[in-house]
Amino acid sequence: MEKVDQVKKETWDMLQQLVLEHKIMKDEIMALFKETAQRSKETDKQIKETGQQIKESERMMAQRSKETERMMAERFKETERLLSERFRETDQFLKESSQKADKYLGKIKEFDRNWGKLVESLVAPGMVEQFKKINLDIDGMTQRVQKRKQGKNFEVDILLTNSNLIIPVEVKTTLNVEAVNEHIEKHLIPFKTFFPEYKDKAIYGAVAYIHVEENADRYAYKKGLYVLTFGDNDMVIIKNDPQFKPVAW
Repeated sequence: MEKVDQVKKETWDMLQQLVLEHKIMKDEIMALFKETAQRSKETDKQIKETGQQIKESERMMAQRSKETERMMAERFKETERLLSERFRETDQFLKESSQKADKYLGKIKEFDRNWGKLVESLVAPGMVEQFKKINLDIDGMTQRVQKRKQGKNFEVDILLTNSNLIIPVEVKTTLNVEAVNEHIEKHLIPFKTFFPEYKDKAIYGAVAYIHVEENADRYAYKKGLYVLTFGDNDMVIIKNDPQFKPVAW
């Protein structure tokens, strides 16, 4: 009997222990559920807050984007205005500069014309006498001879003539090689094309100058041209020596 009671007591104690352990486990599980639920709520809250932050960021970015677009549009507009204003100023400056340059060039051309006429007036009077000294009797002298034919212009400074020959003379303040070649190409070679009435006459060439560059006087001599300049007492002289043979064009 005592043994049975002992067994019952142990069984009861075991049951109580199991109930206690079950209660403890249940409490722990409930606590875990509560903690899990709490964490779930906190997570949901964090997710919601994060979503709100994302939306706020998107809203701010959209706003910033609009502000940036507006600022860029304003800057582009201002830049366009400044460029347009600068272009107008530049265009006006170029027009004014062009007008001043044209006016200045006009004065230079007028000065060159007047200076050329002055040089011709200094050179011309002594020419006839100088050619007579080398046995070329000149009976006619014309200044600023001009002619137009087939859309082309011809102009030579001085034209010396007699019954047998014509001498177109190019007068330069400063004579250079380019001026010699230009006289040959523009005046001497095409002379009879512009003046067919002189087709039976010999065409000789001459250059007259005050200053010379590039040994252009020697160059003209070798090309078969008469070379005139000022000598002593401001008298025009022919520099060609007695052995000179002029080229007939």
